[in-house]
Amino acid sequence: FWLKRLLSHPCPPRMWPRALGGLSAAAHQVAAVRPPAFVALASLRVASSTASFSSASSSGDAAHDTWWRRSAPGSPNPMGRRPTGPKGGSPPAALDPGAPAGRLKKKRGGPQPGLPVDEEEGGSYCGDGSEDEGLEGLGVPLDAVVKVWCVHSMPNFSLPWQKKRQFRSSGSGFCISKEKRVILTNAHCIEWAAQVKVQRRGSDTKHLAKVESVGWECDCAVLSVEDDEFWEGIQVVQLSKKVPHLEEPVLCVGFPVGGDTISVTSGVVSRVEVMTYAQTCAELLGIQIDAAINSGNSGGPAFNSAGECLGMAFQSLGADQAENIGYVIPTVVIMHFLNDLLKHGKYTGFPTLGIDVQTMENAHLREAFGMAPKQKGLLVSRVAPTTAATKVLNAGDVLLSFDKETIANDGTIQFRKHERVAFSWLVAQKYYGEPAELTVLRDGKELELRIEDFHPEESLVPVHLFGRSHEGPSYMIVAGLVFTTLSVPFLRSEFGEEWDCEAPVEIVHRVMNQRAQFKGEELVVLTQVLAHDLTVGYEDLENVMLVSINDITVKNLRHCLDIIEGCSEKYLRFSFQNNLVLVLKPEDAKKATAEALEQHSIPAATSPDLAEPAAALAASAPTTPTPA
Repeated sequence: FWLKRLLSHPCPPRMWPRALGGLSAAAHQVAAVRPPAFVALASLRVASSTASFSSASSSGDAAHDTWWRRSAPGSPNPMGRRPTGPKGGSPPAALDPGAPAGRLKKKRGGPQPGLPVDEEEGGSYCGDGSEDEGLEGLGVPLDAVVKVWCVHSMPNFSLPWQKKRQFRSSGSGFCISKEKRVILTNAHCIEWAAQVKVQRRGSDTKHLAKVESVGWECDCAVLSVEDDEFWEGIQVVQLSKKVPHLEEPVLCVGFPVGGDTISVTSGVVSRVEVMTYAQTCAELLGIQIDAAINSGNSGGPAFNSAGECLGMAFQSLGADQAENIGYVIPTVVIMHFLNDLLKHGKYTGFPTLGIDVQTMENAHLREAFGMAPKQKGLLVSRVAPTTAATKVLNAGDVLLSFDKETIANDGTIQFRKHERVAFSWLVAQKYYGEPAELTVLRDGKELELRIEDFHPEESLVPVHLFGRSHEGPSYMIVAGLVFTTLSVPFLRSEFGEEWDCEAPVEIVHRVMNQRAQFKGEELVVLTQVLAHDLTVGYEDLENVMLVSINDITVKNLRHCLDIIEGCSEKYLRFSFQNNLVLVLKPEDAKKATAEALEQHSIPAATSPDLAEPAAALAASAPTTPTPA
């Protein structure tokens, strides 16, 4: 009532103490049902404005100056934020009585006509900086949050010999160690980074940063800054060791779109479950909240009522799907990423069993596989040949438990009281190189099995190309025929985000259902045919899978190059899916290759990784160091 009265009607100074008394009483009533961190914020706003208006009631013109100084951007003010004018200049046109009507729209919550304006000051809204100290009442280290600026230089997967036009983006990050100079942010904030800069809250300086390590599956990245000035007086975020419970309060801090200064939004924990991380489609534990998470919030911390970081904002559902649904990477996932760096000297990933499973919720199905009435588990329908589990698991096994933790018929395990999550979270908490114990039912007998060491599964169609000796797309050009390897980035480049609906059915089927049979296996695609006299009549062949060359089944792109270079036959016969055939003469093809490169301004016939000898490439490939 009193807030509405102050905003809607001219209020003489003699009425201000009474108005603030009403506001203070209302705030105390609200405090009885609000969480501590948010009570501090409400009390802080009332307290700061009370000091302002109490001094105003006793000193004429000085009161007006205090009113506008308390309305400076970024300072707490129960009357609402006042629109800011030019820095150090006169008030905005909408507040100037002589200004033409309609030049600036009056913002909601701003000053209303009839409220006093200090004519001598000319409506200057620049505070002295002291009011910013009141934000300490939030109980969170706001000065640990930084803005991350990135220049992205992304490869062109459709024209793999060149890159796309650079573009810029901004996100958020936060300091987790001042001594080791560590800043945490999202991996997608620095994806294909050509340059990364960070800017502290309230600073006008952007400092160059270096990407130290990236966890693509968990969407986490570690940055560092060499400039000593950046680390002077910076606060540090304390990571919580617990996964929050439902309805716990959340405070999200970052630099989202809609402004340049720091933003604070509040909400509660809505859900905790294993979810899909959009960056690489990995299945990891995630936290759903109802606080606003917009573009630019990515990489910013989410705090609990104790001021500890419970996770990092990273994705949200679009407004066309749902409202107020954002997602946070929990600290248990972040700590796994950081411990992986300490354990192996680099990021190795989150383990998976590499199996396809079927739920056992049907009673007849359980009976057919010899399960006792009280036994629970999952039916193993397929085991990927390149995983560690292929040595111990068979198709048709019933997986009863993992590391002594019982798996339910629906594929979940007990997480907390009244909470269950997918059993894949148990596997993901392991580290590569560690053993694991499995209990399976095979031919009606219960067996105890052991995986001696986890190692990553070979990906037939990579979701990303990071972490390789050559992080860009591989390609090879023969007489105008452009061959490349099949990957998800390539599919997005050719067919858009809905590639699973737009790409040829044969390609989508292989991506969804086929697994690598051996290390180094790749799917090779003829992506396009460049114009040349030798390729006349082959122009319609594009985005088709290469099966064999001269009846030799193709293993990968390097294998293709070796077959072509070692060909001693009269013809090069390329066999594609759907029994399509393309034939060239080897000598003519070699000559046409140089002409096509010159004609289309292509720097090289192969990507850098294919130009290197196979032995040198294997030697330069990153290897996992021995744990210290």
